[in-house]
Amino acid sequence: MPLPPAFLNRLLATFPAGTMTTSEAERRAAARDNSRYEHLPDAVVFPTEHAQVEALVRACREHRAALTARGGGTSSTGASVPVAGGVVANFQRMNRILRIDPDNRLAVVEPGVTNEALQQALAPHGFFWAPDPGSAPWCCVGGNLACNASGPHAVKYGSTRDNVLGLRAVAGSGASFRCGTQTTKSAIGYDLTRLLVGSEGTLAVITEATLKLTPKPSAVRTLRASYRDTASAAKAVARIMAQPATPCALEFMDALALKLARDFMPDAGVPQAQALLLIEVDGEPHALDGAVAAIEAAARVDGLERLEVARDAAQTQALWAARKALSLAQRAATQHKINEDVVVPVSRLPELVDGVRQLAEKHAVPVVSFGHAGNGNLHVNLLPRDVDEIERAYAALPELFALVIALDGTISGEHGIGVVKREFMPLALPAATLELMRGIKAAFDPDGILNPGKLLP
Repeated sequence: MPLPPAFLNRLLATFPAGTMTTSEAERRAAARDNSRYEHLPDAVVFPTEHAQVEALVRACREHRAALTARGGGTSSTGASVPVAGGVVANFQRMNRILRIDPDNRLAVVEPGVTNEALQQALAPHGFFWAPDPGSAPWCCVGGNLACNASGPHAVKYGSTRDNVLGLRAVAGSGASFRCGTQTTKSAIGYDLTRLLVGSEGTLAVITEATLKLTPKPSAVRTLRASYRDTASAAKAVARIMAQPATPCALEFMDALALKLARDFMPDAGVPQAQALLLIEVDGEPHALDGAVAAIEAAARVDGLERLEVARDAAQTQALWAARKALSLAQRAATQHKINEDVVVPVSRLPELVDGVRQLAEKHAVPVVSFGHAGNGNLHVNLLPRDVDEIERAYAALPELFALVIALDGTISGEHGIGVVKREFMPLALPAATLELMRGIKAAFDPDGILNPGKLLP
């Protein structure tokens, strides 16, 4: 529906020519993300500075218009789809790296800078930002913050939430504020920084982030271990994570994941096995031999078929090829992929892997399991190919989440809740906890204008 003239005039006064549009093409581009959800907004704006965002939030609140912040649109849960219409704020033009401070191991950036562009800017300084999701070339830092999206290296370096020092933002009330510090230690009250990370834009709109940087390791070794069954690989993960040498990445792939990767990239040398672990170890060269030896020993459980160590960068790239091919390989297999990212304690990983296998058999739906095994974070992807399999796949989801909760796990590790998992939040959290979350939402966003229809059931 057309925007009220008074509201439209407010937007036009804040956003000069070329930074606000109601054209159908731009609205359609902002209507969807990497989920199956789609809903047209009434307008799209492209902020370039904090003052514009503050004026935008205040205008939306005054006119009771929904406001959805958006970056690269890579969310798989519908988190950036404007399900209530209103205004989409696309932050891709607010993409400056404001400061890189190697002495204090921090960078200050705007939310629209892509993860990959940030990493490229940090590399000459000898640093990196730990979060590295698979969508790094397209996803924005603001989206990484919104969903606490982390990637494979979180096993050693922590999640996105662990790598943010401070934020500048505008609450749903229209009030601008800063939270956090530029130091790695602080004890000054409620930690609003960690609260905002993972809140999916439902509390405040982030306009600036101070990020904690990590020095790039001087050496990396990559190992690949193949197993005769998934249970053996899962037991190896628990053993690897129980010894002192922490890998910087520990990825798991089951037999179907390996088959899809082989079919998609037949020349990549993807092994035939029931399960595979891809293990990366980093640090100083003189310390790597001992760390690699300890991890090799832990990986050698009954069921190990082959263990190989990459000798150079080319071999490392070859070992990672299968893992990096998976998303495209699954899309080639079916257009109806249901992508879940569940987490259990590492010691319960064997039970999760076995439970997923039983669900696949029970519901007669192909299921691919792979992901960040060192955190107990598996991407359980159901791959239905026809209408009947789609119906059975969705019937399996509540059982998958119930299994994860029974194993003391959680229903999302890095994709967030969005629209897709809202109805399952009461499985994951007690009613009293959800009520406290609603109270926090009301304090930040009293009229419920920020990303409505997301996260809270």
